[in-house]
Amino acid sequence: MPPDLEIDLLLRGADVHTLDGAHPRGRAVAVHHGRVLAVLDDDELPAGVRARHVVDAGGATVVPGFDDAHQHTAWFGQSLAEIPLAGLRDLDALYDAVAARAAGLPADAFVVGSGYDDVALGGSPDRRALDRAGGGRPVWLKHRSAHVCAVSTEVLARAGVLDGSATVPAGGVVVRDDAGDPTGVLLEAAQALAGDLLRPYPVTDLADAIAAATAVFARQGLTHVTEAGIAGGWIGRSPRELAAYQLARERGDLAVRVDVMPAAAVLHEVPGGPGRALDTGLRPGLGDLSLRIGPAKIFFDGALSSRTAAMREPYADGGDGGDHAGYLGDDPEALRRTLVEAVAGGWSVAAHAIGDRAVDAALDAFAEAGRRSWPGARPPRHRLEHAGVVDDAALHRMAALGVTPVPQARFLHEIGDSMAAAVGDDRADLLYRHASFLAAGLRVPASSDRPCVADGHPLRGMQSMVQRRTAAGRTLGADEAVDAATALRAYTVDAAWVAGDEDVRGRLAPGLVADLVVLGDDVTRVEDDRIGDIEVVATLRDGRATHGADVLGLPPDGEPS
Repeated sequence: MPPDLEIDLLLRGADVHTLDGAHPRGRAVAVHHGRVLAVLDDDELPAGVRARHVVDAGGATVVPGFDDAHQHTAWFGQSLAEIPLAGLRDLDALYDAVAARAAGLPADAFVVGSGYDDVALGGSPDRRALDRAGGGRPVWLKHRSAHVCAVSTEVLARAGVLDGSATVPAGGVVVRDDAGDPTGVLLEAAQALAGDLLRPYPVTDLADAIAAATAVFARQGLTHVTEAGIAGGWIGRSPRELAAYQLARERGDLAVRVDVMPAAAVLHEVPGGPGRALDTGLRPGLGDLSLRIGPAKIFFDGALSSRTAAMREPYADGGDGGDHAGYLGDDPEALRRTLVEAVAGGWSVAAHAIGDRAVDAALDAFAEAGRRSWPGARPPRHRLEHAGVVDDAALHRMAALGVTPVPQARFLHEIGDSMAAAVGDDRADLLYRHASFLAAGLRVPASSDRPCVADGHPLRGMQSMVQRRTAAGRTLGADEAVDAATALRAYTVDAAWVAGDEDVRGRLAPGLVADLVVLGDDVTRVEDDRIGDIEVVATLRDGRATHGADVLGLPPDGEPS
């Protein structure tokens, strides 16, 4: 450091885990102009160098900012205002919750809830019971997996299901009883029949939801997230969804860095080049570290908890006469063509594939895409989102193709017992692998899929990587467990790498952005059972506090220092 320099911040008296091989540990971090200037081995700056703000961490642990490589920001933000159904254990309690919310709404207003679990409830909500609970209002309840929903008769009527005028999207199913009547349960893409009654959401409403969501993220130590699907398909909130992120940023409400994945449904043939693109020619990498375009998202199947993931062999717990094996999200040829043409158009691809049959189909498409010329300057970092059931043969194909798995370890705790029942004991140890991916030379970026299934707290995700324990106490795939240091790398170094940011963030090293978390304990040293309960004392992005400013005695993010 040059003499007579005034830096912005000295965070000292800390146990600094840099995740940087050249300087793994330190006692202090010097920050200037939003970047790490130095990691120091003692608490003192060189002679002549002073700091505008000096914070004593009191021995707290400091690590790079956490990164969730697959979640749904706007969706999560909206869910914060919906009826919370997670944790309910019987259908009567669910109907009571619907009735209580409906009582305070206008007669024609939508009643929306999220997070129900049909296994815990002993069955799916019945549409006629929802009619009674909602007082005839349209009721839309979202399953915790996000691959199923239950709706009232009024929703089916408005969507055209009852009079036969509705067109069920490819890859979707309207569940019917033995008499052929809709039960009110909609699977996969058929959920758009309900969602499209409310979409597109206003950009200002989505910006508010994004602000609410990212404030939660900052409190949990997150400094970067990837939004896994916007602008189209059943997962998108609005064709103008990117504008909502821009608005949130302009307002100063984007508390984390965000990469957004456009849904493949919005890509199409555009004159002037090969493959699928957007009308402007926009593709991954456009933007900056605060808000940037990421890969295209393609759904190859559904979910294990809803028994819609595409499996090679039938589900072990029956369904459809015992031969139900889920299904692909579209005709296999259509899925292959979508992926190959997206890559030809310059897109890296994030392929949602949970079941082993879907994994096979996605890898076949990636293999074909790899034989075509790539129009980008940098080789793409293609991803397999979830990679829920991957055997050794598929794992080695992934490694050979350079396709990165993006699993959600916390699923093992939240729905591991249900997933194990779905696939059976002979396949249970293949669920959401980790150590085997690493052994094959693959990186494993951490993610949550929030608000689907898990609450998304990074420290709880780390605990599940280490323990692989279900809610009932069963260990799934003990050989796939990793140590806490590896789990921490998944939420920092490896998540930054899959986004192409390994030279910018994910570590605490000179020149990298000053994104860091102050923790109440050391993830790598506490007992495994305590990892998820470690306090997030403060979160800094670009060296400015997005959480815990009062604790550190710093101005919050967005205020002049």
